[in-house]
Amino acid sequence: MTYIARDQWEQHYGDGKGWRQLGERERELLAEHAPVPDGGGRALDVGCGTGELAAHLAGVGYTVDAVDFSDSAIARAQEEHAGIEGGRWLRLDIERDDPALLHEEGYDLITLRLVYPFMRDRGRIVHGLGERLRDGSALVVITPVVENTPEERRHIALDEDEITLLCAGWETVERLDADGLAFLVLRGPCHLDTRAVEKRPTTGHALTGALAVVTDDAGRVLLGRSRRGMLELPGGKTTGPEDFAGAAVRELAEETGLVAERSDAHVVTMLVDDSHGVPRLTAVVRITAWTGSLANPEPKLFSRWEFYDLHALACVGEVFVPAARALDAVWPGVVPGLPPAASYPIAADQPPVPGEPAEATRLRLAMARTVIDGGWAPSEPVQAALRSVPRHRFVPEADLAAAYDGGDRAVVTRYDETGAAISSVSAAWLQADMIEHLCLKPGSIVFEAGSGGYNAELIAHVVGPDGRVVTVDIDPWVVRRTRRFLTEAGSGRVTAVEADAALGAPAPLVPRGGFDGSVITYNCWDVAPAWREQLAEGGRLVLPLEMGGYTRAVTFERRGQVLHARRFTHCGFVRDQGHQARTIPVVPLFDGGLTLRFEHGAITVGVGVAVAIAERAGLEEALRGPRHEVATGVTMGATRSYFGSLQLYAATTLPGFCRLVAHQDPDEGVTGIAKDRDAPAIVGDASLAYLIHVQTKDGDLPQDKEWEWVVHAYGEQGPALAERLAATVRAWDRHVRADDNDRHADPVLTVHPAGTPDDLLPVGDVLDKEHCRLVFRWPGRDVLLPRPAERPGSGVVTEGV
Repeated sequence: MTYIARDQWEQHYGDGKGWRQLGERERELLAEHAPVPDGGGRALDVGCGTGELAAHLAGVGYTVDAVDFSDSAIARAQEEHAGIEGGRWLRLDIERDDPALLHEEGYDLITLRLVYPFMRDRGRIVHGLGERLRDGSALVVITPVVENTPEERRHIALDEDEITLLCAGWETVERLDADGLAFLVLRGPCHLDTRAVEKRPTTGHALTGALAVVTDDAGRVLLGRSRRGMLELPGGKTTGPEDFAGAAVRELAEETGLVAERSDAHVVTMLVDDSHGVPRLTAVVRITAWTGSLANPEPKLFSRWEFYDLHALACVGEVFVPAARALDAVWPGVVPGLPPAASYPIAADQPPVPGEPAEATRLRLAMARTVIDGGWAPSEPVQAALRSVPRHRFVPEADLAAAYDGGDRAVVTRYDETGAAISSVSAAWLQADMIEHLCLKPGSIVFEAGSGGYNAELIAHVVGPDGRVVTVDIDPWVVRRTRRFLTEAGSGRVTAVEADAALGAPAPLVPRGGFDGSVITYNCWDVAPAWREQLAEGGRLVLPLEMGGYTRAVTFERRGQVLHARRFTHCGFVRDQGHQARTIPVVPLFDGGLTLRFEHGAITVGVGVAVAIAERAGLEEALRGPRHEVATGVTMGATRSYFGSLQLYAATTLPGFCRLVAHQDPDEGVTGIAKDRDAPAIVGDASLAYLIHVQTKDGDLPQDKEWEWVVHAYGEQGPALAERLAATVRAWDRHVRADDNDRHADPVLTVHPAGTPDDLLPVGDVLDKEHCRLVFRWPGRDVLLPRPAERPGSGVVTEGV
């Protein structure tokens, strides 16, 4: 196949030349298989040339975006179809340019007429176009085929193998004939799950080889479509005394025409497995720089070479097993479902590898602007970090839009066997907010618990060339991934360590006097002593602390052995997996239709009696009985963010606090709580009270709607429990609530080491953890003496989290 340079196309159209005119049969097939949706539709014509197809689509009712990378083609299209309405002529290289000009909400039809054979990275482009299709829409490819094309022009036609590859992965494929042209209608997402496959058995006693991992200036990886029908990396066997890096450089040139210096080839991992029972040793060689033009010098072995987006590697079809493992060695997580293999990472002195698409720069600046405009990054150092650190390179399995989402989206990077997220890159605004409240200075040394790479690199950018970050994670896979991404795109100022972060940083990495700041990036039920002990006096610790099951990113400042809270931010993170990981005591009701969760760790009631398994029947019987209701008189509007402040207030001031969780639809149960949601609750002897909101006003506009907090109670002690819970809501309304949702009063919170005697604690509501004692002092709250921790009784049911 031939790829024609842009200047040749410019001359082609500038000389007044064109291509085969749109035929009547093509028009008929378009009308039959891609009719305009009711109410109009939007179409994208890729490689529009002089605009004949785009003009036709506009004429039948589509709003058309017609794109071509040739200025002369766009100029002719605008001139020859000046009277056409309902379209845009866009000068855009679909293979290289930032696609910002394209319609964000997708298309009802995408066409590629007489253009597909001229594309270089065909697989990547078709996959990307497929992601822009709306549900049920079609990608139509109109192309010459070899059997109907003279031999001297077959370089602009597709053979049957190419058509098979083009159609792979689509949900439905229709192939029609349009006067000798193949008319292909492709529907459904273009996803073909990646599968690692082997070649035929070898006759050798052992195999050794090297694979070259090469990326272009947009960060895309080079893969070849072999004649065996699978994707492969450049590479092959070593020859004689040749080392692995030298073999990778040689094979790269022989197979692709690209030239790399031996000094730019870095062995990063050795892979050990077998092929059909024959031992195999493969060196993964990262090529950090190269020259030359991509070619296909060995057409008998490969049909073509292409650069692929990393996030698309999960759906590219069959990949040679060593190549798939090599890709995973450089970017752990990009190829899912790989068979096990022994892998030996090498501490190679590899420099960072540049390269990102223009779209990434635009989206990163847009994300930074969203975070800054939201008030989460007021300082210039944090703003500069958001604009500079390539977030997408730390989540290569996510597409650019997901990586640079400026909202609440976290990118999950690892799940456990139950499907629960156990590692992620948090929402950018939350990362910025937590870093801001560390109050770091240039040259600061920072501890991070819970790795991933991106957050640590943001911090490294903030502390500057003289600063340092130590990031710790208990998961070997996460640490390996973090180290690779920091090598690929980091500053060199982050050290990733495999250890239980609850035990702190390894002693040799702790600076004299302690860390200037520490940040924990997973939900913490407790505050580990090491985090306080390794923190410098006056240093700040920011961690997502669970209080009654509600999480806030709390900024603490160390003053001696006491941590003083300075700020609270509503948040949510993955849970701890290490030394402090714990189970939540629960009481299931109605065969699991409801659950009482005692997040403080002790299942207690107002009179201090443990709820045993045998007492479930009493609670269930109470819930079958009459309901007692107490209206609090406290209302809220359409914005329900008030609730988070009230939940925390109740969780830290009410003895016997728990959460009632519904696992069934409201009409199937007795509580009125939405499925998979929970309500603040307190329990008594075979009695229960919980808090919900009930709509009291409706209207067409959000500001016309209103809800009131109401307490529902059951059992003999229900009325007393309801009054206690209602009084808590009213007290919160008087002393804590603010009309501005961002200005609810926070408690004065101090964290003291476990074992601190009551008489040495400040007066307030005490919440005991295993390693610390939390004292809350809420505005307007009656002064309470500290109370000793209540321990779980016998018969407690626990649930792993």
